[in-house]
Amino acid sequence: MDMLWRMFWRKRKMDDPLLKDKQALLEEIRVAQIEWQHALQRLDYASDQDQIDYAIFALEAAEKRYEMLLKCAKRMNVHALHIGMGRAAGG
Repeated sequence: MDMLWRMFWRKRKMDDPLLKDKQALLEEIRVAQIEWQHALQRLDYASDQDQIDYAIFALEAAEKRYEMLLKCAKRMNVHALHIGMGRAAGG
């Protein structure tokens, strides 16, 4: 059974020419999510009006980037569970 499972994943890896692109997209999504969380924290600690303005701008930009990457993943039919957290073919 274990051997059959390995053969299945190896075949799926070879069948997906976009595997590297999908893995890179998942990594970008992970980074964008972290940046979004940092922007939220920056807003929590902003004290004067200039810092608040900047924190809001950074938060909106981080949210837009995260949403854009999620839409791209949806169009490419990329799902972290199918990719195996960046180790196997998805689709």
